[in-house]
Amino acid sequence: MKVVLFCGGYGLRMRNGTSDDVPKPMAMVGPRPLIWHVMRYYAHYGHTEFILCLGYGAHHIKEFFLRYEETASNDFVLRGGRTELLSTDISSWTITFVQTGLESPIGERLRRVRHHLDGDEMFLANYADVLTDAPLPEMIDRFARRDAGASMMVVPPQSSFHCVELGDDGLVGGITAVSELPLWENGGYFVLRQEVFDHIPENGDLVADGCAQLAKRGRLTAYRHRGFWKPTDTVKERAALDEAYARGERPWAVWERAGAGARA
Repeated sequence: MKVVLFCGGYGLRMRNGTSDDVPKPMAMVGPRPLIWHVMRYYAHYGHTEFILCLGYGAHHIKEFFLRYEETASNDFVLRGGRTELLSTDISSWTITFVQTGLESPIGERLRRVRHHLDGDEMFLANYADVLTDAPLPEMIDRFARRDAGASMMVVPPQSSFHCVELGDDGLVGGITAVSELPLWENGGYFVLRQEVFDHIPENGDLVADGCAQLAKRGRLTAYRHRGFWKPTDTVKERAALDEAYARGERPWAVWERAGAGARA
């Protein structure tokens, strides 16, 4: 299936300074940017046709792939001054780069690349800035068996804050960690059918418009994931992933697992 990646936002909370014009998906985790890790995840499961919805800082993403260095993440032999790769990352990938506007909401970005989907009944979509070890084939299979227009992965709340129950007299009746509440967050991994386009208006949003309307019609399903899932909304969160990568703790890198049979 084709994979649509939304990578055109400003990512203001990821900025290191006002002169930093690098889009959030290009923030580094180890030797590669976030978007590469997300794409490797999909490629591991055989999904190697990508449509990048570009916007802010698009030239950074284009230049990264146009000047891609396989030796940064693959073993190789240097013989007679020539490089012989022992494995590759992106040689089998097809990547379509589409400028979808600087200010476009996610839904509008999706609308602007619809013609690149060739009318495929089902396709995948992602924010390109969240890493997970979720079992993608299972996620897809469950949705394929359902009569629904869209599926979103949901995860337990990630906040470390506590909710406080207050009575009218100001007395605290209880304290509960947000993560322990019976709530789920949008995890940013979607499996979609063409039906979703029927519910996204011009300059609309994928979740607030498309998914919300499908939910009202009983046409939205969810895949619950309690495993590894990490967003990169802030510099702190991105730095934590980078440090974990350096320690060799990268559960999202399913392609590195022994005997996993990576296909990319």
